[in-house]
Amino acid sequence: MTKSAEGGSYVEPGEFKRDTNYITTRITADGRDGYPVEPGRYRLIAARACPWANRTLIVRRLLGLEDVLSLGLCGPTHDKLSWTFDLDPGGVDPVLGIPRLRDAYLARFPDYPRGITVPAVVDVPTGQVVTNDYPQITLDFSTEWTEFHRPGAPQLYPEALRAEIDEVNQAVFRDVNNGVYRCGFAGSQDAYEAAYDRLFARLDWLSERLATQRYLVGDTITEADVRLFTTLARFDPVYHGHFKCNRSKLSELPVLWAYARDLYQTPGFGDTTDFAQIKEHYYVVHRDINPTGIVPKGPDLANWLTPHGREALGGRPFGDGTPPPPPPLAERVPALHQPD
Repeated sequence: MTKSAEGGSYVEPGEFKRDTNYITTRITADGRDGYPVEPGRYRLIAARACPWANRTLIVRRLLGLEDVLSLGLCGPTHDKLSWTFDLDPGGVDPVLGIPRLRDAYLARFPDYPRGITVPAVVDVPTGQVVTNDYPQITLDFSTEWTEFHRPGAPQLYPEALRAEIDEVNQAVFRDVNNGVYRCGFAGSQDAYEAAYDRLFARLDWLSERLATQRYLVGDTITEADVRLFTTLARFDPVYHGHFKCNRSKLSELPVLWAYARDLYQTPGFGDTTDFAQIKEHYYVVHRDINPTGIVPKGPDLANWLTPHGREALGGRPFGDGTPPPPPPLAERVPALHQPD
């Protein structure tokens, strides 16, 4: 996501409060908002560095939507206007023909007043952003794009478990996904300590929950696991030091560390995670927290590939489905950006 310009201020006086007003237009099977699900019509714009965008990359891959929903990737940093397509030749998205994601937002809303955020889904024929409502985007991938799911796609938001998934997601968002930002962007000692206490109380709660079950809800991977994973993957490389979430490293929390490795080693999770871009984004962009822009060399990431032992708890990662095939060559994370 983007909150302010590179080199600008992210820390707020007192408690950090996230702007959660997104473009709520939805792409649905019946097209009730004017945007029906159609193969080839839309382009998902993401950044591997961003935890919210990483969710969409995982779900798109697990469900096998690569052939019907194209992908544009922004680089790990952004300029003062918005995320940019600096990874593409000439710094221009090859499908949309724009250098900045901001251009797609302004094409639909010329006076768009909020931050230019990823992930976003863009209508290719008009070049206009459709939605950046990231919690709803992944749910709609699961429920509205079913006609185009791959054979063997998992049920990430099964109807019988939705109430429990929603309840877990709400708690995890408040205290963990957003909780690390409430620590890192706190503008007072009291606000920081309150966020810190809530974060680690929730991590302890998650550890207790996951000590006896392999996944957060039910016995298969669901939307809840996707949402927690992207924060856990960034915990030791970024949040522990950069955001002062330093009671414990993830690698010092046995249950959550094993759980995170289990997911990382599952197709769709680790193969969409780019640790190099993750570190570059946070340490370079948040100059009011890290004025030098120096990116730490550590931590050693090789231990992400060590045995986790979570199979002993049972569970079936994909339920009655199957793992996704390897990602398309053009979408593979560079080997240098992953554990050896």
